[in-house]
Amino acid sequence: MTPEILAIFAGCVGAVVGAGAVLAFWFSEHQQEAPRAQPGPADLPAGVGDVLAALRSSAVVMGDADEVVRASAAAYATGIVSGRELVHAPLRQMVRQCRRDGEVHEAELELPAGPMGRGASVVRARVSWLGAHHVLLLVEDHTEARRVEEVRRDFLVNVSHELKTPVGALSLLAEAVDGAADDPEAVRHFASQMQRESVRLADLVKEIIDLSRLQSSPGVVQPKLLSVDDVITEAVDRTGSVVKARDAEVVVAGEEQVQVVGDHELLVTAVRNLVHNAVAYSPEGSKVVVETRRVGGSVEIAVIDRGVGIPAADLDRIFERFYRVDPARSRLTGGTGLGLSIVKHIAANHRGEVTVWSVVGEGSTFTLRLPDATDTVASPVSPAGVSAPAAAPGRAAR
Repeated sequence: MTPEILAIFAGCVGAVVGAGAVLAFWFSEHQQEAPRAQPGPADLPAGVGDVLAALRSSAVVMGDADEVVRASAAAYATGIVSGRELVHAPLRQMVRQCRRDGEVHEAELELPAGPMGRGASVVRARVSWLGAHHVLLLVEDHTEARRVEEVRRDFLVNVSHELKTPVGALSLLAEAVDGAADDPEAVRHFASQMQRESVRLADLVKEIIDLSRLQSSPGVVQPKLLSVDDVITEAVDRTGSVVKARDAEVVVAGEEQVQVVGDHELLVTAVRNLVHNAVAYSPEGSKVVVETRRVGGSVEIAVIDRGVGIPAADLDRIFERFYRVDPARSRLTGGTGLGLSIVKHIAANHRGEVTVWSVVGEGSTFTLRLPDATDTVASPVSPAGVSAPAAAPGRAAR
C-alpha cells in the first residue's frame, strides 16, 4: 500500500471516529435533558412509592399535566382517583393553585356522592410541592368523625333537656315544702313527689352511664355460658314493682334449658327493659308473655303485649336515644327514653339484634335474638362463675 493511500485511509478513519464522538456527545446531552423536559415517575424522590403503599389515607402524586402519576390504594377505593385523573373539581383546583403560587394549601371540603351512591364525604385536603415537577395531594376522610361529633352534640343537647325536667321539678318542690312548713300533710305530699323525681333523676343518670359504656365497648368483655331461664327469671323479678302497681301478670313460656353466651347482667337489663315497657304501655290488669324459642342458630326471647301499640311511622325510630312515641305518657310512666336504645346496644354487643312488630290498638312484640349456645358442651354458668343446676325451674306466671 502506497504512502498516499495510507494517508487517505487514516484520514477517513479519523473522520469516522470524530463523527462518532460528536454523535455520542450529542446523544449524551439530550439524554440528560429529556427527563427535565418530560418528567415521569422516574423523577419521583426515592421511596415515594413505598410511602404511598403504606398509607391508609388517600395520597396522590400529580404530574406537570395534572395527570395522576402515583396514588395510594385508598385514593382509588374512595373514588378520589379514576384512571389517571382526579375525580373531584375542588381537588383539581387546589392542585392548580399550588402550581401557581408554590404555597401549601389546606381546606375542608364536602365532596359529592360517587357513582356508586356512597354519599357525600367530608374530607381534609392538603397539597404541596414534591420535588421539582410534582404536586402531592393528601386527603383525610373526616366523614365518620363529623358524624360522631354531631351525634355527641345531639346527645349532650338531649341530656341537658332531659335533666332540666327533674331538676326543675325538685327545685319547685323544695320551694313548695318551704312554703308549707306549717302544713304537715302538704309537706308529706311534696316530699313524696320529691322522692319520685329523685328516683327518676337517678334512673336517668344511671341509664346515661350504662349507654355510654355500651357504646364504647365493641362486645362483651367476659362472656360466659348462660341459662336463658335464669336471665328471664331475674329480669321478671326486677319488674315486680311496676307489675304490682298496674295489677299485671307476666307469663313465662316456651322452650326451657336454652343457653346463650354473654354477660348475665346486661342480658337481664335488656329483658327487664322490654318487660317493663310492655307492662307500662298496657292497660291495667293486662297479661304480658315472655316466650323463648330456638329458631335456626338463634335463640329468640319474645316479649308480647296487647297494649296500645306503636304507629307504623315511629317503628323505625323507637330504638333511638330519647325518642318517645308519646312523651307525656313516657314521663308519666317514669320512662327515660333510653331503655330501648340500651336494649339495641346490648343485643349488638352480643352479636344479636332486637326487632319489633306492632299495630296500634293490638299490641307489640319485641324480639331479642341471640346466637344459640344450647348445644355447647358445658354447664350453664351464673354471674358468680358457679355452675347452675342441670334442671331448669318450671315455667310460671308472675
